[in-house]
Amino acid sequence: MSDAPTLLFVGGARPLSFSLDMAAEALAQAAARGLRVHVTNTAEVLAATRDVVAKATETSTVDVLKPGESASWARERGERFDAVYALQELAQVAVAETAEAVGVAGNPPDAVHRVRTKDACREALAAAGFPQPVVRLCANEAEAAAFLGEYAGPWIVKPRDAMGSTGVSLVTEPARLPAAIALLPDAKPFLVEQFVEGPEFSVEGVFLGGVPKILAVTAKEKVPPPFFVETGHVLPAPLPDARRQEIEEQVTGALKTLGLRVGGFHVELWLTPAGVVLGEVHGRFGGDWIHRMLAHAIPGLELYGLVFDDLLGRPRTDVPLEPSRGAAVRYFTPPPGRIAAVEGWEDVLAHPAVLHAELGVGPGDEIKPLTRSGDRVGLVVVGADTPEAASALAADLVDSVKFVPESATDRLPGLWALR
Repeated sequence: MSDAPTLLFVGGARPLSFSLDMAAEALAQAAARGLRVHVTNTAEVLAATRDVVAKATETSTVDVLKPGESASWARERGERFDAVYALQELAQVAVAETAEAVGVAGNPPDAVHRVRTKDACREALAAAGFPQPVVRLCANEAEAAAFLGEYAGPWIVKPRDAMGSTGVSLVTEPARLPAAIALLPDAKPFLVEQFVEGPEFSVEGVFLGGVPKILAVTAKEKVPPPFFVETGHVLPAPLPDARRQEIEEQVTGALKTLGLRVGGFHVELWLTPAGVVLGEVHGRFGGDWIHRMLAHAIPGLELYGLVFDDLLGRPRTDVPLEPSRGAAVRYFTPPPGRIAAVEGWEDVLAHPAVLHAELGVGPGDEIKPLTRSGDRVGLVVVGADTPEAASALAADLVDSVKFVPESATDRLPGLWALR
């Protein structure tokens, strides 16, 4: 067996374009450091992510979502694992349990459980003095209606443990509560919380030596309520220094309070007249191509390499950690309906500032109502010298693509342009 350090890559990638891209970068940065990489996941996911499997040193079939299974597998295998890591949100508990089981650096399992349970995370932050919306775990409509009767609205109804804005909706009056509950993905207990008004941001960063290092603050754009699907990001967010410092102090304090200490983080928040209100906390890097945006904004950054070096006790002091350029991503948001044609897409692909672009629909496809992230039909990621320039360019490129509906082809061919 090779003496090279072995990285246990729990969960590998999801069969989604941004996850596959993140995994490819992580594997390349691991290879550059001479690491062996052992990828685990179910047989179904491994088969669906063959590019990741092909680049790994070894793979094993393990259900990374089943509590305790990854830790038991690692103990029984008897192989030396020098670092344990995962990109995926749902694999973070398995990573913490496995790292503890094999005796390497990791986040405490109870801290990861707390962060992954949205109401428990809110309660921990509120107990430590961080402003938080009031939240309640509800088993049924009657309990949710009681919450609405106790606290002023509007309110948010959302799953306790889900991703991609699935089942998240705004309730402006009690009569709309049943419709919101009907949007939930399953019959499990769900959360109801007070709506927070204000622009939204996220904070991207990495733990180095147990200390959170913020790499950038990202500005978010979303569809109008009642849904909250993200349609764009700008990095770094154009903010006055005082507001950026306020955000960084709150996020750093929250991460320390919650007990996280290794890996990446992605923390969501609102800026309100009363100050920063923290939203969901994630012990992994952000999705939606934020990793590509960070790599452009911070030239020379090796996002995953930073984590691997930290996990292996190889501190780096020669890497840039401050943005010097700007980047943005914008998603297409055409209205629902069947389309006859897409015009202008090839020009977008040819633009020199485009870091990544993808389109998931073509002639004859049906565009669904935009209620969750999975309903989005395409995107453009761009890099520029400043975040303002990147934001403007991303908007222009998205606006330049025309989705022609079947119902309009006889009357107004090629004239229907919508974002």
